[in-house]
Amino acid sequence: MKVRGRVLVLAVSLPVIAFAVIGGFMGKAMARDDSYQYLRIFEDVVSLIVDNYVEEVNVDKVMHGAMHGLADGLDPDSAFLDAQQVQALDKAAPAGEGQTGLEVTRQYYLRVIAARDGSPAARAGLMPGDYIRAIDGQSTRDTTVYEGERLLRGKPGTPVSLTVLRGSAAEPHIVEVVRENLPAAPVKGRIAAPGIGYLRIVEFDKATAGQIKSELASLTKAGASRLVIDVRGTAFGDAEAGLDAAKLFVKDAVLGYRQDRGKEKDPFSSSAGDGGVTMPTTLLTDNGTSGAAEVFAAALWGNKRTTLIGERTFGRAAKQKLVRLPDGSALMLTHLVYLTPASVAIHERGLVPDIAVAQAEVDFGQPTPTEDPTLEKAIESFTQKTAA
Repeated sequence: MKVRGRVLVLAVSLPVIAFAVIGGFMGKAMARDDSYQYLRIFEDVVSLIVDNYVEEVNVDKVMHGAMHGLADGLDPDSAFLDAQQVQALDKAAPAGEGQTGLEVTRQYYLRVIAARDGSPAARAGLMPGDYIRAIDGQSTRDTTVYEGERLLRGKPGTPVSLTVLRGSAAEPHIVEVVRENLPAAPVKGRIAAPGIGYLRIVEFDKATAGQIKSELASLTKAGASRLVIDVRGTAFGDAEAGLDAAKLFVKDAVLGYRQDRGKEKDPFSSSAGDGGVTMPTTLLTDNGTSGAAEVFAAALWGNKRTTLIGERTFGRAAKQKLVRLPDGSALMLTHLVYLTPASVAIHERGLVPDIAVAQAEVDFGQPTPTEDPTLEKAIESFTQKTAA
């Protein structure tokens, strides 16, 4: 290898070694006899690029590509942030109070997990599974979840153009969405059928548990003795708030665990004074059920307090931390995951429903069907149990 090539390999390799040391993918490999095989291969690849590529190599570009590639090999919420992004994070540079109502992940492009009820994105017809290929004309092919969320936010009243691809459609759709201030979404209840109450939870925050209690009191007065809880498309809020809400339904039991890297799993439990809600319950889920809603559902389901009806949940129940690198860049690294009461990780797995009901596929621009087969199946299941 030429001297110049060795210098460039060293320059590119140092941050990669730093990533390995702080406990990324190669951190596990360091304990084995073949621990450095990947670094040796990496050195060979960089050497070949530096010495043989047809044009002069931009080392910064190669470096960023390598670091993005390492983060992409983890999970969608882990990401490499360049120095400029880290500086913006340090300065708490405001992304804007206006929101579209989208929760996104990364799968080649940005992918919609859910569009919050009543939000600009929901009114525009965006649905779980839609791909956002560009934001204001900027491709999201190399956009992290963190950066995508910042791009979607802005000043209330300002428009944002989304290039959206759905299903097997060959051509994307251009959707103009106007950002809005989105206040906290309250829990809403109604009578879905004789004796059956229905609760819609859009997000989980500190007020959610109290709102559930209030709505349940009203539903009980209206004659509800069984309950359907709808967390389809609920991907908003904090996991801890989901666990707090689960205390209403589960008495004196483990609701789930937090598992941090290299530490004993940390149980989250309800007490003997919890579990005041005793009526039979079913939970409606879909691919947009994520985060706090999954932790909530797992706590009830794992303690045999509910049946899950609908689709497999998304599988996003984790927390990230920022790990800084010597050149001012950083890694947003998933370090903690939530487990079910049976100690099974939810993250990147999701929860499988007891009764599977597929959500209807809707072509872009077409109205959402008025029929709700998932809710109908939940009501039917209660009716069958009563008849039995």
